[in-house]
Order: sequence, then C-alpha cells, then structure tokens
Amino acid sequence: MDGILLATIGIYLVLATSIGTLMTSRARNAHGWTVASGGMSTTMVAFGVAGTRIGGAGTYGVAGDVISGGVWNLWWYGINAFLALAIVGLFFGVYYRRLKLHTVGELFSIRFGRKRCQRLTSLCVQTEYAIVNLIEAYVIAVILSTLTPLPLFGGVIVAAMVFASYVSMGGLWGTAITNVIHCTVVLVGLLAVGLIGIEHLGGWTTVVSTVDNHLVRNSRNAASWWQFTGSGWLPIFGMFFATVVHTPAASVYTNYSTAAKDERNIAPAFLLAGTIAALMPMLAGLIGILTAARYGLDTGLSGYRNLTTLATEISPVIGGVALAAVLAAVISSGGPILLSSATMIVRDWLPVSEQSSPRQQLKAYRITTTVYALAAALAAWIVATYTTVSILDLLLFGFAMVVPPAVSVAFLLYWRSTTEQGVYWGMLSGYAAGLVWFALTKAALVLQTTTPAGSESTLLRLVISSLTAWEETIDPSYLTFFIPLFVVPAVSLLTRSSVGQKAFYLKLSEQSSTEKDH
Repeated sequence: MDGILLATIGIYLVLATSIGTLMTSRARNAHGWTVASGGMSTTMVAFGVAGTRIGGAGTYGVAGDVISGGVWNLWWYGINAFLALAIVGLFFGVYYRRLKLHTVGELFSIRFGRKRCQRLTSLCVQTEYAIVNLIEAYVIAVILSTLTPLPLFGGVIVAAMVFASYVSMGGLWGTAITNVIHCTVVLVGLLAVGLIGIEHLGGWTTVVSTVDNHLVRNSRNAASWWQFTGSGWLPIFGMFFATVVHTPAASVYTNYSTAAKDERNIAPAFLLAGTIAALMPMLAGLIGILTAARYGLDTGLSGYRNLTTLATEISPVIGGVALAAVLAAVISSGGPILLSSATMIVRDWLPVSEQSSPRQQLKAYRITTTVYALAAALAAWIVATYTTVSILDLLLFGFAMVVPPAVSVAFLLYWRSTTEQGVYWGMLSGYAAGLVWFALTKAALVLQTTTPAGSESTLLRLVISSLTAWEETIDPSYLTFFIPLFVVPAVSLLTRSSVGQKAFYLKLSEQSSTEKDH
C-alpha cells in the first residue's frame, strides 16, 4: 500500500465532502436545493455542467479506447462532448429556464396538463441515471479496495456516504462548487501527467516512434491508428448517437439551466462547459498514447489504471495527482446526477410533493438522495460480485433509453402541432424497442445464435447478423431515435389539438420582465 496514494484518496474524499456540505446555507429550501434559487453565475453553471458531463467514461475510458482503437477516440469524444452541451445551451436551456423546470418531464405536464408523459420521461431518464449512479459507486469502491484494506462492500458504502452527504446537504450549489474543484484537478492533473510523461519517455518524437513499433509488431495499421477519422465514419457516427442525441433530455441540465442567474448566461455557460468538457478526454487520450508507448497495445491495464500506472511509475507524487484526477472525474458526474435523480423521484412520482411546503420538500429531497445513494452502492456491489454484466454495455444502454424523450422534447419545443398522444406513444414505442433490442442482442450472443443451415431467408439472415455482428451489440440508440422520430409526428397528425397551445408557446417566447429591463 503506497502512503501517498492512500493519503490522496483520503484527503480528496474528505475535501469534496466537506466543501459540498458547507453549501448547506445556500440550500435552505427546496428551490435553493434543486435549482440554486436561480442565482448561479455563468462560470458556476459552466463548471457544474462540465463536471457532470465528464466521468470515468470520458477520462480513463477514453484512455483505454485510444490504446485499443486509436487516436480518433480522443478527438471525437471531445468533439461530441462539446456538441452535446452546445446543443442544449443554444436550443433548449433558455426554454427550460423560462418555464422554471426542475425536471425535464415537467415540460410535458405544463403543455398538456397531464402527468403520464412526465412520468414516462422520468422512467426513461432514470434508466440511465440509475446505471450511472451504480457505476460511479463501483469505480470509487474498486479504487478503495485496491489501494486500502477495505473490501469492495466497504468501498461502495464509503462512496454512498460521500455522495449522500454533500449532495443531500449542499444541493445544486454543493455539486457546482465542488465541480469547480473537480474540473480544475482533472485539467491540471492530466495536463501535468501528460507533459511529464512525454519528457519521461524521451520526447514526443520518441513516443510516436515507439507506438509505431508496437503497431507493426501487432500487425496494426499505424496510419489508421493515428488518423483523425480512425476506423472510418461509421464508428464516429455511432459515437455521436451514443453520446450526443440523448443530452437534451438529461434532466440534470434542466436543473443547471433553471439555476442560471440570467437566461442570457445560459448559452455562454454551456459553450464554456462544452469547451472544458472537450479538453478532459483529449488530455486523457494523450496519456493513453503515452501508456501505449510505454507498455504496448496489449497493456493488460483496465479502468483507472490506464491513467495512473505510468504516472505512478514516474513518481508516487505524480501517481497521486493522476489518482486525484480520476476521483475528481467520477465524483464530478456522480453528484449532480444523484441530485437530479432524487429531484425526479420527488417531483415526478410522489403525488404529495405538490401539496408539501418548501421545508417538507427539502426534507423529501434529502431523504431520497440518501436512500438512492445507498441503493445504488448496494446494487453496484451485487452487480460486481454476482454477475458478469458489462458496465460499458449497461452505460450505452442507459444512454439509448434517454433518446426517446430527447426527440419528444425537440418536437414539442419546435413543432407546434405536437400532441400529448404523439409524445406518449413516441416515447413508449422508442423505449420499448430499445429495451427489446438490447435483450435480444444479449440473448443472441449468449446463445451463440447463427442462421439455420439451409435457410434462404434474407430477412432472417439480416436480423441475426444485426444481433450478433462482430460479436458486439448494435447500439439500441438507432432504434430509440428513429422510431419516435416517425411515431411522434405521425400520431400527432392523427390527434391534432390546439388546447393550451397558444398560451404555452407564448410563455416560451417571453423573457421575464426583470431580464427585459436589463
């Protein structure tokens, strides 16, 4: 056990928990807890959003993808991180704030006066958020159980305590202020590791030459590995679908949009957030290149070790910096998503919340946050101990399940003929299709399904090859995007209704009187 790494873990977890908890004074009521009473500056919103966007997948996940698949992963993950947040900031965030939304599903209840679309939206988003909360607890537990005497179960309990304490007490202010620290640690830490790593390996020219030698020995195409487009446009298009399309319905960005002090701050805040979020995977990818140069393409490293092994070899201090960056990335996304999850449970699912006082609502948020954090930690332990489920597959599945409400939100905001029935059946059909497709692909791979001998059915061959192509699942995001893309307008045209339409779109188009005066 390395004393410096152990001290890094302890100090960072205590620091993040303490600073977030100190924001309790700014979360004295439900409005302050969920949306910071609408008082956040551009910078605070930007760092809060950027930290939420980048977790383990955008740091050590990208480093691992670069090692195994090439440099295109770092460029396109960064580009898509920027695009995802830019789209929300330019086309959705202002509307969320004008309607004073606390959850993205409330948009449909305000427009149609019914809660079924709000609850269905919450179900879709919570599918992803439950998986993310599970993964963040798992990653922290793995780090703790690897570097300390704690077993995995003890690690997930510590993770639950960290998230539950500062999120439940500090609310959105707590997540935002800690994300300023987290983002700074990730950017500075990864940049330091990258620059020192280049020098440690003899300079950039030597790094490139060494990687090329590894590629030749592994019969890999060096030009393709280094190319901006890597394996071609199809994987890049798939990454766009997996990481960008669902973002407008990710409810945590609704919290941050409504938290902005002025609606004119929203677009700059999200563009700045996108820039910060794009830099993180690019720096992580750089360390992936250095790791490939030092240890080869078949490094045997996985998870957070992609970022920390080379750093620890350079010196224990640099290893501690790299480990702090990993912890920062994990906690920065886990906290806000836990807050948004608790907000959706209370506002979308508990009928009594609408009649509760602000103090009672605040109590409900805090209790829900604590219970949710503990449940996610226990689920992480069960999945890791008793199943062979792929965490990455679960994450991609979760992203896909948020796409149907994202499509529906876009239709509602930008096509006035959208109806409640169109939204409901579009989301339901998209969610169901994604769920069924994911189950079928997993079953086909487990059962090693192949086309029956002598079969001449082109359709059967196409379906089975789609389910088992390249021994991987075909991303369900394609189904969850294209099905609602056609169902929402088709059903809306069959169920046209103008009830409440004019008042809703008038509200969308109006700035608050306070902001007009400025």
